[in-house]
Amino acid sequence: MKESQCKARIFAILARKSSFAVIFRRGPSNSVLLIGWDTSNDSFQTGQWLKGRIYERRCDLSPDGKLLIYFAAKHPTPMYSWSAISRPPFLAALALWRKADGWGGGGHFLSQHRIALNHRPDEMKIADGFSIPKWLRVEPFGQNPGWGEDDPIWSARLQRDGWILVSSPTATKNDFGKKVLWEPSPAITWRKQNPKWPKKHALDMSIVGIGEKNGPWYMTEHCVVRNGKDLDRLGRSDWADWDHSGDLLFAMDGCVYRVRCKQGVLDPLEDAKEIADFSHMKFERREAPPAGLRWK
Repeated sequence: MKESQCKARIFAILARKSSFAVIFRRGPSNSVLLIGWDTSNDSFQTGQWLKGRIYERRCDLSPDGKLLIYFAAKHPTPMYSWSAISRPPFLAALALWRKADGWGGGGHFLSQHRIALNHRPDEMKIADGFSIPKWLRVEPFGQNPGWGEDDPIWSARLQRDGWILVSSPTATKNDFGKKVLWEPSPAITWRKQNPKWPKKHALDMSIVGIGEKNGPWYMTEHCVVRNGKDLDRLGRSDWADWDHSGDLLFAMDGCVYRVRCKQGVLDPLEDAKEIADFSHMKFERREAPPAGLRWK
């Protein structure tokens, strides 16, 4: 793993029932690129950029990975913020719902044919010029839709995908205007067992701070728990998850890495293989192809 001063940050979502994943490559802060990733062979497809902000923790992939629901904002524009469904790795909207603020937004794929949209009742009307197919049902998210920020969407998706909350703060440190806005004690930690060898390996994701000055909003550390007790610390990193194969996937400094797990033996973290470097990409205006503008 190489050290870098790169400002690019990576966040990914893995489809539940396929080898497809999407990568949100952010940097500079007002530009984000959507990238398609086939985790079965680590091939990548560059999609579309957005000059604006995508709230990746409020996004979700359909179980087969062929549709994406995302929440985005672009200031100032007449629309301000919106939730949309697209065909990844493209952002061109197949369906769009307008919002006027940063509360709520985004949603979950409850199944291949059901979406829970995190909008208030008066924001559930689809925008003019858009429609949804008869096979897709859209319903409100949860008991109080349209509120919250990354939560409740993010925490609900983590739980759905096998993460368990194992540590919550009993105290916090607030330093408004300082280096870190908010620090929990202990860290907020989620744990996910390896899908192939759950008794051998687990992955911890710890949020150690929020709002780092000149840094990420979420200060995140990852750690592998081997054999239920031995800690193998990855340290500060943007994102990590288990591949369906049992390999460890993670991202830092604009690069994506894979750590092989063969017959239940996970390679040392220092042997991680870099499979992609997105650190030096720059905004390019791209149009979605015809296939990216159709539901099927």
